[in-house]
Amino acid sequence: MEAIIQFLGDNLQLIYTLILSIIVGVEVIGKVPSALHTPLMSGANAIHGVVIIGAIIVMGQASPDNYGALIIGFLAVILGTLNVVGGFVVTDRMLEMFKKKK
Repeated sequence: MEAIIQFLGDNLQLIYTLILSIIVGVEVIGKVPSALHTPLMSGANAIHGVVIIGAIIVMGQASPDNYGALIIGFLAVILGTLNVVGGFVVTDRMLEMFKKKK
């Protein structure tokens, strides 16, 4: 428990930045009209592909006993992959709307 409190005390500025970025992200996404949401999601796939590669690089550079970095990197890879796959599924459904009916 002491290690957690020490970690929070040492990284308080990073925690504040994370919380602020979550709040700003929710506000920005909430203001996007639904007509623009699908094209923006398909465009974000490339960005999340970079996130996945960055998380893999961070996990590769982390020391084997640094469980925090490994867990966060693993979660970043999993969540980034889910976001990319979800974006492609939504884009595919959007493109299906423009195909001619048989």
